Amino acid sequence: MSDWLDMRRLLESWPYEPDNDARVVRGIDGREVLQVRTALGIEQLEISGRPDGARPYGRESALEFHQHRLAEAKTAGNESGFHLDAEQCAELFEEGTLYYFRYVRLFQLKRWAETVRDTQRNLRLFDFVHDHAEREEDQNNLEKWRPYILRMNGVASALMILETGAHDKALEILQTTQSNIEALPEVDDETYTFERGRSLAALRDLAEQIQQVRPLSNLERLEQQLRSAIDRQEFEHAAELRDRIRELKSNSPRGTIGRSQKPGPQTPEA
Repeated sequence: MSDWLDMRRLLESWPYEPDNDARVVRGIDGREVLQVRTALGIEQLEISGRPDGARPYGRESALEFHQHRLAEAKTAGNESGFHLDAEQCAELFEEGTLYYFRYVRLFQLKRWAETVRDTQRNLRLFDFVHDHAEREEDQNNLEKWRPYILRMNGVASALMILETGAHDKALEILQTTQSNIEALPEVDDETYTFERGRSLAALRDLAEQIQQVRPLSNLERLEQQLRSAIDRQEFEHAAELRDRIRELKSNSPRGTIGRSQKPGPQTPEA
């Protein structure tokens, strides 16, 4: 018993605070790891590969292993005989939960690229199980969470591109994500209904925030001034503004002229 490490000093060096309970640090070998402070201890997850560091069947993940099985079945001309039984589905469900725990924390830390990576990975898991599970209940088990994971993927993708100043591209990503969620087939499940509604509302809210902070181009600013001049019946000034607008439109593509910077939107909750 005396050989075991007492973690009290480590825990005292990082007091538990619900609003500051995740961090990325470098291990002694130089690799990054994700640490989560809980009320009773510290959890550690790998940043890349499977979050718990395991290599089931000698591969990066159980999903990769079963995808390899499918590829072998296709090569042998036996794709129709490939299926996932209940035990294999349970294994994949548990593995998907590990990635969920990681990408929620990565999102919290604004690690957008890794959040996109992990949500895309779990979406592939959803599709794989839905297409190949032997039992119908396993095929549909994950579908109630699809709106949520699509939303997380879309928001992380939009916020990642927004950091480059591409407001319009970020809005396009959010609109595509919203359309993908709206196009999902109906699922008779309370969780699905809740997550679908919550996800669509979150996407609309973020899009509105981006619209509010999106810098206006010279052309958009002039069009705004034109509307104000017409409302005030300043018709001579309005005519001057129309001439300037026509000149800008003839010389430059819309939206490429001198955008001013504004504060960015708040990060939405996971």
